[in-house]
Amino acid sequence: MTSATAPPRRFRTGSGRICLDYLRTLRLRGSADAAEELDGPEALADWVRQLGPYAAGAAVPAPAPDTLEAARELREAVHALLTAARSGGGPAGCPAGARETVNGFAAHPVPVPALDGRGVLRHEAARPVDAVLAAIARDALELATSPALARVRECAGENCAAWFLDTSRPGSRRWCSMDSCGNQAKKQSLRAKRAAGEAH
Repeated sequence: MTSATAPPRRFRTGSGRICLDYLRTLRLRGSADAAEELDGPEALADWVRQLGPYAAGAAVPAPAPDTLEAARELREAVHALLTAARSGGGPAGCPAGARETVNGFAAHPVPVPALDGRGVLRHEAARPVDAVLAAIARDALELATSPALARVRECAGENCAAWFLDTSRPGSRRWCSMDSCGNQAKKQSLRAKRAAGEAH
């Protein structure tokens, strides 16, 4: 008797940049409750299927374990690069090792766009996971050296701190997602107001 295949997990999206969405795969970074979402090769493949540019149902084979390890190294290098870029020293303050890691991944081929006979744009790659990792690295390099970096915010939600690109006109967005952290903050505020009212 064979066990049923586990459904693909769902990852958080909506940060506004693929490199920022990728950083979210380590939840609660730096805290005692930090949680690794890329806990196996299939998880990385699931992330690429969900957030990569490939058509729904496209074949994305799970990578080898060493690719998973390298993918995590890229994520931490991207974090180091963007942390440095957001600081007073700018991207030049990025540690050399992190810079070399991001540059190395960025040098690899990215998914190639192609228009089919029905007018549908599709992306293809000989190595789908590797190609998306290259796209993440390139996106991080572009963001780190772009004026858009000034619009990168840290979510104000309790126990979140995920980064996102604030594209709102006033530049006052506070949460990574209104459906999650924003909604939770509003509920907490409403409960606090009710409690304060009952106390009087």
